[in-house]
Amino acid sequence: MNIGDKIRRLRIKNSLTQEELADRCELTKGFISQVERDLTSPSIATLVDILEGLGTNLKDFFNETTEEKIVFTKEDAFETDNEELKYILKWIIPNAQKNQMEPILIELESGGNTKEDFPHEGEEFGYVINGSIYLHLGKEKHKVKKDECFYFKANSNHYISNAGKTKARVIWVSTPPSF
Repeated sequence: MNIGDKIRRLRIKNSLTQEELADRCELTKGFISQVERDLTSPSIATLVDILEGLGTNLKDFFNETTEEKIVFTKEDAFETDNEELKYILKWIIPNAQKNQMEPILIELESGGNTKEDFPHEGEEFGYVINGSIYLHLGKEKHKVKKDECFYFKANSNHYISNAGKTKARVIWVSTPPSF
């Protein structure tokens, strides 16, 4: 790990000059400059002071996190096929259950429907890409056509069905994850 570079990036992220950081830590601007260029190594006590001045601590500073994946391809998706209910469900973001929301892509054949989901904390959003569907919320039934969307609090039983003659494709996002 390049400690000096990481300190410099944290300082810039916090919108501090070398002099401002030095003042917070009761050090000199020259010393901060030397640390950032890896020309000198601070003692543990001094490093703790610098990190406190940057709003962090030793544990968080040295905790190496992996880069968060931002873009996903079709190869990243996981798919399950329910022939009985006539749908294909694709988890388009792998391991989304660990996130606050879980987007999926559902392809419903004519006459197909998803499994009924029970009330839970959170909200649901869907966008119909192709075809049309019925959104079933408790005893209510709402038709949602291509290029339309739905949004609701998940406080009643809910599922979608395809009463049309063509395949329906829907992006469905649940928070918290429930698929």
